[in-house]
Amino acid sequence: MTTDEIAVRVKRLARPHASGGMVIERSVIRAEGANSAAILSWISDHDGVEDSTMASTPSHGLHGARANAALQAVPAQRFVLPARAFAAAPQPGAPTAAAGETPMAIEI
Repeated sequence: MTTDEIAVRVKRLARPHASGGMVIERSVIRAEGANSAAILSWISDHDGVEDSTMASTPSHGLHGARANAALQAVPAQRFVLPARAFAAAPQPGAPTAAAGETPMAIEI
């Protein structure tokens, strides 16, 4: 899978983030199966960061005894990509030139 193909796939799977960039969920990445490692590598190479959203603090209500349980480290549930990560990415569904082929301009 080429870098451009991964960029198109990530752009299709991601959604807008409040920072102006895009966010992609870990579950969506894992659903891509064999391509998930390439997608994670692409995210890392394009300055994607793990979402730093922390879980809310447990209350001391009915199940307050659970609040004393140690919080376990869990992998990030989503990754945030800066807007510049897609600056040169091809649009999903856009035709791409085959290897060694020069793309032609289409006049309308």
